[in-house]
Amino acid sequence: MDDEAESLRGQLLIASPSLLDPNFRRTVVLITEHTPDGAMGVVLNRPTPVALADAVPHLAGLTAEGAFVYVGGPVQPDAVVALAELEEPEQAASIAFGDIGYLRADADPEELRGAVRRLRVYAGYAGWAGGQLEAELEEGAWILEPAEPEDVFAANDEDLWSLVLRRKGGRFALLATMPPNPELN
Repeated sequence: MDDEAESLRGQLLIASPSLLDPNFRRTVVLITEHTPDGAMGVVLNRPTPVALADAVPHLAGLTAEGAFVYVGGPVQPDAVVALAELEEPEQAASIAFGDIGYLRADADPEELRGAVRRLRVYAGYAGWAGGQLEAELEEGAWILEPAEPEDVFAANDEDLWSLVLRRKGGRFALLATMPPNPELN
C-alpha cells in the first residue's frame, strides 16, 4: 500500500470461516487506521458482561443506560478505546469514517454531552504490522465490506457477522447462514 487511496480505513473486515483464531472467529472489525506502517481497528461484535457505568463511569452518561464494554481486540486489553458518532467530527482524535471517530483521551465528558450522538467503549483494539493485514487479505482470512454507522452501534451485535454478510449479497449471503459450529448441523 503506497498511498491514501488504498487505505482500508472505514472498511469492515468480516472474518471468513477459515479464520479460526479465537480472537477473531466470526468477528466484524472496523478498520479505523490503515497506513503502510500497519492497521488498527476494533472488533464490533464482542460484548462483555462488564457494565460501562462500572468500568468507565465518566463516559457512562454519554450512552444509553445499561451499556456494556466491548472487547475491541487482543492488543492492550486494559486500554479504553471509545468510538463515537459526533455532531462535530473535528472533535475526534481521529475519524474512522463519516462522523464516527475516536474520542480524545483528554476529552471532558461534560463538554461532549451535546456533541456525542452515540458511543461505544472497547477494551483493547486489533492491530496489524505493516503488510500483515494485506497478507491476511490475500490468504482469504477476511472479507471486505464498507462500514455503515449502524454496524458500529448495532443493537444485535451477536448477529452482526451474519447481517453484514447478507448485506454483501451473492455467495456471502449463503455463507451468512452457516452455523457457528457446522459439525453440530
